[in-house]
Amino acid sequence: MSPDEKRGTLPIGSRPVRRDGYRGPMNKISLTALAREQFAGAERASSGRSAHTVYGGHEHVLRQTVIALVAGQKLDEHENPGEATVHVLHGRVRLTSGPDSWEGSTGDLIIVPDSRHSLEAVEGSTVLLTVAKSAKSTPAQSGS
Repeated sequence: MSPDEKRGTLPIGSRPVRRDGYRGPMNKISLTALAREQFAGAERASSGRSAHTVYGGHEHVLRQTVIALVAGQKLDEHENPGEATVHVLHGRVRLTSGPDSWEGSTGDLIIVPDSRHSLEAVEGSTVLLTVAKSAKSTPAQSGS
């Protein structure tokens, strides 16, 4: 076993074999390190925010994005493109939908309602946003 395999990290592009024989793009990412990097980027950015998609994208149903916001910054109200959760990696945030709001702090998981909502950093925060796009929001289905 190589030193990388012992540590659980493999070079990008390597394709380990699982016990069931699957040879897919497996990778390990330190969310702690990525959260630190993104928060440092948010502190440098004039917008006070920074984001990095760690998995998925427009061509996938599932998308996971680390988002960092300095205290007081907000993701303005927007539609929910499908089922979504916000896992607070660091700090404290408030998710608001209509008259309702939920606060989350480090370690909390907030289920995002299927309605317009916004996210505000009550203090400097980093979150992992996970979205599983619904069929109504996929480009192939909507014709866009």
